[in-house]
Amino acid sequence: MALGQIIGLATYVQNDFLRAVIVFVLLAFVLRLALAIIEKIFVRLTARTKTKLDDMIYEATTKPLTILATLIALRAALEEISLHSALERNTNLAIYSAIVAIIGYITFVVVDIFLKHSWTIVSTKSKIKIDKALIGIIHSTLKIFVIFFVVLYILDLWGVEILPLLGALGVAGIAVALALQPTLGNMFAGVAMILDRSVRVGDWVVLEDGTWGVIEKVGIRSTKIRSFDNEMLVIPNSKIADSIVRNVSLPEPKVRVVLPFGVAYGSNIDKVKKIVLAEIKKLKHVLDDPKPSVRFLEMGESSLNFKAFFYVDSYENRYATIDEANTRIYNALNKAGISIPFPQMDVHLKKE
Repeated sequence: MALGQIIGLATYVQNDFLRAVIVFVLLAFVLRLALAIIEKIFVRLTARTKTKLDDMIYEATTKPLTILATLIALRAALEEISLHSALERNTNLAIYSAIVAIIGYITFVVVDIFLKHSWTIVSTKSKIKIDKALIGIIHSTLKIFVIFFVVLYILDLWGVEILPLLGALGVAGIAVALALQPTLGNMFAGVAMILDRSVRVGDWVVLEDGTWGVIEKVGIRSTKIRSFDNEMLVIPNSKIADSIVRNVSLPEPKVRVVLPFGVAYGSNIDKVKKIVLAEIKKLKHVLDDPKPSVRFLEMGESSLNFKAFFYVDSYENRYATIDEANTRIYNALNKAGISIPFPQMDVHLKKE
């Protein structure tokens, strides 16, 4: 049943309010019925697809579309009532404003769902972890833009001059930007860090003052680092952006360990290498590639000096692995009868 037919049927009713109610009920019913048919077709189509994108869009837009249909029916019904010109104008503007707000909301929801779904697909296929902070920034920015333009459009509907308002907002924006310059600097630095991915959550970093720690959170204003002493360091993003930060988790999480040790003169060098290498290979977090190695480097003052080279899977396991490696090497050399000397000096006194 078309809109004209519904209104045509209602014209047989003489009472304005009753006629408006009939138009509202009939038109709302027709629009809801049309939405129900479209939803049924949409559900059948989405059931054939593997993606969840269409399902999420359907769930998010069903209620707003229902409200939109109700507002359209209400707008048509009010045409049947004779109102004072000012009241009629304000009522129509209020309904139009609500319609614009709902359309803006639907636009925001659809675009937001599409972006989040696209990021999930890209992250899964490319194995690139997209920071939640970045997604939150884009979500908030999109929301602000939609609200801004919806408000401007509604103000324009009500006859408010937009250009002077934009000029005033521009001046106010400059004043706010100057007042919030440090905060904005931290925000831009945070966005740059997130996009650059130079520091990520879970990375082990060394600050310029020598502080070691793991990145707990990269926020908009500050970065939180948990130190070895289990203290939470909250550092403004601008400070990190302007300083040299050594990230030991990049480009790969694995880290190299160089373990020096010495044995007594007279020890079998090949046997020492074989024993130490065998013990290193038993360690849980030591990687097979690159292969561990043991090198005889120098004949020192008190010992034959070696270094063991191997890679650990992550910095987090570095010190525990060094501890276990030293323990194993010491016990294995002792068991094999190979002594580990300590620095000593022989003094010979000559009798006159």
